[in-house]
Amino acid sequence: MVTAAQPLAHPLSVRHLGPNWYATVMGTAVVATAGASLPSHAPGLRGVLVGVWALSLVLLLVLLGGRAAHWNRHRDQARAHLLDPATAPFYGCLAMALLAVGGGALTVGRDLIGLRAAVALDAALFTAGTVTGLAAAVAVPYLMAVRHRVEPGQATPVWLLPLVAPMVSAAVGPLLVPHLPPGQAQETLLLVCFALFGLSLLATLVMLPLVFARSLTGGLPLALTPTLFLVLGPLGQSTTAVGAFADVAPGVVPKPYSEGFGALAVLYGVPVMGFALLWFCLAAAHVLRARRHGMRFSMTWWSFTFPVGTCVTGAEALARHTGLVAYAGPAVVLYAVLVAAWGTAVVGTARGLLRGELLAGPGPVPAAPRPVTVRTTSGAVR
Repeated sequence: MVTAAQPLAHPLSVRHLGPNWYATVMGTAVVATAGASLPSHAPGLRGVLVGVWALSLVLLLVLLGGRAAHWNRHRDQARAHLLDPATAPFYGCLAMALLAVGGGALTVGRDLIGLRAAVALDAALFTAGTVTGLAAAVAVPYLMAVRHRVEPGQATPVWLLPLVAPMVSAAVGPLLVPHLPPGQAQETLLLVCFALFGLSLLATLVMLPLVFARSLTGGLPLALTPTLFLVLGPLGQSTTAVGAFADVAPGVVPKPYSEGFGALAVLYGVPVMGFALLWFCLAAAHVLRARRHGMRFSMTWWSFTFPVGTCVTGAEALARHTGLVAYAGPAVVLYAVLVAAWGTAVVGTARGLLRGELLAGPGPVPAAPRPVTVRTTSGAVR
């Protein structure tokens, strides 16, 4: 017996509001922060960037309220999200949303709310985001090991999300260093950020081979193909982080460590951004193929925003520390890609909300399984 199709959800329903929605905050905030450090600015661009940051702050507040209502009214569904191996990694997006908006407060938001309020807001969001990110980096892999019971063949780039959150802390934390008392406070924060960089980098290096192997051997469902862009997140964000360390290290840590941070910004950033370019081309090819095979809009399209934005800021960091136009030019091109991707994701999300599709529950299970074509090891099809 086939059940009737489930009615579409009301646009304001929060029952199926998952943690993946924080990607809208991340993707919006990075448009503002990445644009603020471009090597050249068009007239009036700064005001637009401030407006985009303000939008990210509003989105964050709305989603925090919506998620609080979700946990209060639909605790069963919230628990199901946490115990779902496909959804639990998105809890890393909460931490990154807090950090992205906080970093944007000092980058562009200060033009709107003033420097003092921007420092206070960034300090609060950096603290909350870092604590949340560390909790997600421990709790989600633990749940995957003892409750989710996932297999290596199920690996997707989404698994990287809770591990990348501490890297975002590492990248935005140095913005607060100049606003702390000189001496112990500044040096401690800088080295804490460096420790977060190492934590996230090593965890990502452990996880990335599983993701790469899955993309080569098993492939991804069409709807998950955009998540291949998530791999760019730790690459671009780590390059941004080492550039930020080099920016603030002089006068904060003694020589030769301050000079070492400057060398690290180039010696680490150049090869990593080279791999990011390779992965960008590979992921783009997969996405174009998926579109030809009928991939439709879903919330995974927000994967095109924040990771690409981190590559923009990473290229900008290399341009600062090398003085090469070879990095300033690609930063502008990547920013244009980011803005186009963000606009596409915004339009698709607005349309899906108005239609009640994005907050609808999962559809009914078919009464009988669909026929499956299996290819044997010899290449025969049956």
